[in-house]
Parts: sequence; structure tokens; C-alpha cells
Amino acid sequence: MPPSPLTLFVDSLFASPYALSAYVSLVEKGLGVDLQTVDLGTGAHLQPSYRDRSLTARVPTLAHGDFYLSESTAITEYLEEAFPAPQYAAVLPTKIADRARARQIQAWLRSDLLALRDERPTDIIFLGATGSPLSEAGQRAAAKLVTVASDLLSQGHQLSLFDQWCIADTDLALMLNRLILNGDPVPAVLEDYATHQWQRSSVQQWIELG
Repeated sequence: MPPSPLTLFVDSLFASPYALSAYVSLVEKGLGVDLQTVDLGTGAHLQPSYRDRSLTARVPTLAHGDFYLSESTAITEYLEEAFPAPQYAAVLPTKIADRARARQIQAWLRSDLLALRDERPTDIIFLGATGSPLSEAGQRAAAKLVTVASDLLSQGHQLSLFDQWCIADTDLALMLNRLILNGDPVPAVLEDYATHQWQRSSVQQWIELG
């Protein structure tokens, strides 16, 4: 067990894709964690008591003892170093090139495809909402997602990005599910991949929290 208690601050609707990513990392590593919800709708994340510890005033934020860290990829990296394999399960690939590729995928999913993220919010995934037809910008973003995901999965691992699961699989599956769960057309191989990833126990545990 970790030497200091772990607390993860997440959105009260359990709809943040980044809180999901951090939560899945904790569960996959077998780390017990206390979940604390933050009501983004009322601006609780902007209150000094939260903002000053989070620094970026966002969710998720991890508290490990008296150390606070926000931003999901930073949290994943921290957990991987603070609780390394083989004592704890790895959530990033062990091969240097694969780990770099996983980081690239995570960074891309968080910085690109803005129109798709705007027009297919995670309310569609976690709250059962539906979106209007995609705009031209949304269609371009969706096409780019499909092209990149297809290229990645054509390299010999149709149900995972690498030889074994990693946290980038969860992040990519979530982005694909913005389309799939809204009924937008997606190639069958990508739908199979996203469905397979979404059935992972750690992901289902998050869904059950909502």
C-alpha cells in the first residue's frame, strides 16, 4: 500500500475524460484512493481552497499526502514513477518507443480535434445526451481521428495500441466513443476496438460511479 493516502478530486458528474484517465490509472495500478467530487457547475474549482492546491483550478487533481498535482497526464507520469513496476502494474508501455508513442497519442487527443470535442462532448458518453449533425469542422476532425486511429491499429494490434493495454488505449477509446455512442459512422475495426477497451473493469468502475 502507498505510504501516504491518495485522494483524487474529480467532477461531480463523473463526466470528465481526464478524471476518467487518472482514475483508471489508479485502479489499474491497484492503488486505493479516496474520491472527492468538485462541482464545476457552481465554480467550486475556482474557490481558493481548491484552486490554490490544484494550481490550474481543474479536475482531476491528485493529492498524495501533502503533495497536490493536477493535469491527467502529469498524474499518470507521477503514479508511474512513484509506484513503479513490477511492484505495481504499469499503465504506460515499458518499451521506450512505445512509451513515447503513447505520450504522443495522449498529447494529441488533448490538444487537437477541438471541433469534435465541442460538438461531441462527453455528456454523450456518460449522460446519454445526443449531438446535432457535425459541422464541416467537426467532420474534418472526425475524419482525422478515424485516419489516425486506423493507422495506429493497423500495425498489428487491433484491440490494443501495443502488445499490452496502456492508458492511451482508454483515452483513444473515449475519443472514438464520442462518435460511436452518438451513432456517427465509424469503421467496424475501430468500433470493435473502442467496445473492447470500454469493457475494461477499471473503466466500468468509473461508469458505475456516475
